[in-house]
Amino acid sequence: MKKYSIVLLLVVALGMTSCAKQSDRVPVLGAVVSCSLISASGNEQGVALPCMDGKSLVHFSTLRGPLIVNVWGSWCAPCRDEIPIIRSFYAKAQNRLQILGVNVEEGNSTDGSNFVIEHGMTWPSLVDPDGRSRALFGMGVPVTWFIDEEGKVLFKKIGVLKSEAELRALTQKYLHITVG
Repeated sequence: MKKYSIVLLLVVALGMTSCAKQSDRVPVLGAVVSCSLISASGNEQGVALPCMDGKSLVHFSTLRGPLIVNVWGSWCAPCRDEIPIIRSFYAKAQNRLQILGVNVEEGNSTDGSNFVIEHGMTWPSLVDPDGRSRALFGMGVPVTWFIDEEGKVLFKKIGVLKSEAELRALTQKYLHITVG
């Protein structure tokens, strides 16, 4: 009877631990998503990049928000660190704003799409195969832009997002959207 009680206690403790973690989980596998839902209007000029799905081009001059643009690379360790933060945030905010990734400086054309799937990204991403976005974003990643409804870049966060609280605070401050 004593062995049964110990085993039961261990099973209950393990079950409680896994339940607590389940509530914080977001999708493990991501998907290469179409860019067709990204808000865009205006004159198509300047830098245009292909959507990772290979079906469209997106001109930066036409982007409209509320939109967060995150520039990343699969080879970038700080980018890997912030993807779970963005993923969790997006799961809570996707009905109120859009997120668009920009994958830069990949050595292999499949590295970016593999990264998207492996890291649970479920928002659209563009691909910059030849560095043409450097004039917009500068050198180095990660970089995160906050764009309003008129297409104006309100803020550029250079460097890694350190927490979901930081991303929520920046979204509130610049896009006036509260994400809980």
